[in-house]
Amino acid sequence: MMDATQATTNPALGVMIFTLGGLAGAVFYLPFKKVRNWAWESYWFIYAVFGLLVVPWALAMITSPNVLSVLQEAPARTLAYCCLCGAAWGVGGLTWGLMIRYLGVGLGLAIGCGLCSAAGTLVPPILAGKVGSLLGTPSANASMVGVLVSLVGIVLVGMAGMSKEKELPEAEKKKAVAEYNFKKGITVAIFSGLMSSAMSFGLQGGARLEELAEGLMPATSTTWRGMPVLVVVLFGGFLVNGVWCLYLNARNKTTNDYTRKDAPLLGNFLFAGLAGAIWCSQFICFKTGEPAMGKMAYIGWAVLMASAILFSTLLGIFLGEWKGTSSRTRSLLALGLVLLLSSTVIAAYSGKLSQEKSASVPPPAASTS
Repeated sequence: MMDATQATTNPALGVMIFTLGGLAGAVFYLPFKKVRNWAWESYWFIYAVFGLLVVPWALAMITSPNVLSVLQEAPARTLAYCCLCGAAWGVGGLTWGLMIRYLGVGLGLAIGCGLCSAAGTLVPPILAGKVGSLLGTPSANASMVGVLVSLVGIVLVGMAGMSKEKELPEAEKKKAVAEYNFKKGITVAIFSGLMSSAMSFGLQGGARLEELAEGLMPATSTTWRGMPVLVVVLFGGFLVNGVWCLYLNARNKTTNDYTRKDAPLLGNFLFAGLAGAIWCSQFICFKTGEPAMGKMAYIGWAVLMASAILFSTLLGIFLGEWKGTSSRTRSLLALGLVLLLSSTVIAAYSGKLSQEKSASVPPPAASTS
């Protein structure tokens, strides 16, 4: 017989949920295009309020009836760890734009996302003392292959971006990367990529919160047990993003954006809030997809990152951003996309192997004493 955890394991469903999260991460910025007459810090603050506070808390209150009890009973050390990881992600996210500024989209994407994906996938099991789970069994080996394939795909997409930038006319090239500086850029990229991966550390570091969510009455279901973790991690992210935006409002004298008469206030609040809700969806998918993956849940971050890059690149193709590029650039892009798709298939296969292994283990013999 299988235990309750094994019974709910469904790797294909888990990978599908992670992939939907990647889609949300790729398109969340589109509503920002509808915001008018607001400074960046103003619409980013509204995005942060909705994406890091309102949406996760509203969903947690609906799906996790004991969320408040969980937070009251949780060890202070665990809460602090998850919150600090969220804050570290917030710092990484704010410096992401600086990385692109110095390296350009292509090279910045390859280095930043590659580091974020690798660190966010591999470090949490190491911190949890589960190094042995990374290799040794067919399912673990397959999952590691999937991670490596996704990283190669990310690098190839980044190389395609670099090739695209080189093919631009000189005037457009300088406009695209006006402040290109490899030394500064690589330093920022390493910092930003590693700091952004802290989101994964926090989301995977709240195991005790998940245990409490399933144990305290009224219990939270296995699918939604990650909601208490999510609200703590995102609160840490809000502290950094919210404080920084309000500081910029004060420094740039843009505090009146929220009431200015020459801006479509209702639309701006709506679209900025919608961007936050869509952004938050990727991590909701990440936490609800984990239970379906069983012991291979740690590969979810790699699938999420690979899917986000895949869909953002496809969106760029649809919008004509790759129009006029050379066959070499298009070939690099196509190969990168194929590898990113392949990595999700490998991830599902590794989860299937893990499920089959769990199902094949006989239950302990009943005592005859």
